[in-house]
Amino acid sequence: MNTPGVQTFYQQIGSNRRRSLLLVLVIMGLLAVFGFVIGFAIGGTWQAGIVAIVVALVIALLMASVSYFAGDSIVLAASGAKEITEQNAPQLINVVRELSLAANLPMPRIHIINDTAPNAFATGRDPGHASIAVTTGLLEKLDREELQGVIGHELAHVRNLDIRFALLVAVLVGSIALLADFFLRFTFWGGMSGRGSRDSKSGGGGLVLVMVVVGLILSVIAPIIARLVQVAVSRQREYLADASSVELTRNPYGLERALAKIGSDREVLEVANRATQHLYIVNPIKKFEERSS
Repeated sequence: MNTPGVQTFYQQIGSNRRRSLLLVLVIMGLLAVFGFVIGFAIGGTWQAGIVAIVVALVIALLMASVSYFAGDSIVLAASGAKEITEQNAPQLINVVRELSLAANLPMPRIHIINDTAPNAFATGRDPGHASIAVTTGLLEKLDREELQGVIGHELAHVRNLDIRFALLVAVLVGSIALLADFFLRFTFWGGMSGRGSRDSKSGGGGLVLVMVVVGLILSVIAPIIARLVQVAVSRQREYLADASSVELTRNPYGLERALAKIGSDREVLEVANRATQHLYIVNPIKKFEERSS
């Protein structure tokens, strides 16, 4: 019998999946609204706004499809990750194998990133197409118990389908950022001046001007809103992955020590960037770096 108000792991996983669906719908809704405003501001008609919605969603769908089928390969290649065998890192393979059995998951592909900064991430579209990447610094600086804690955390992301969520939402948030960048450039390059003068003669310039202003505001705040919503849900997923790691390893101290070591390490992970930083167990972009601003 469950204690009132306390959720089991499976209930929390189900709750996270429902939140993920809601998040995707919110971001797609924001994308559609943003597309309509841009279309109306540029075309000057409701029909142009509807066409822009369709175009924005089609582009997002195409990007999501590419991300679903090839996003993990793109992320691994961008991170400089190389697939390894048991001969390359026997202890790592052994740890992944034993925890995969504990989690009742297929053995993921294992990759190494040649970098002395300790970190790790998981990616892929489902447990049958999952990959885990760790840095050489992680293998050098963590003992076996700490390594188990990190691998347990990443396998929890695989089991909970967080890896699919991370790829999909990154694409949707990126689509909004691309739209914002396009509209800002189009506006500041003078693309709206001709449109505004023509509409003023036809009597529709006032509404177009309003849409231009709304579009400019959305261009600034929409990417921020999308990112904040993404971070809010991702934070809950990280908490659950930590708890799931402890469930798999039966050792909370290994993960605790690992997170402390990774978080306090001041070495810079050169291959990380703002597009991939959300995948890592600890944000690889340090506050003292220029790219963090």
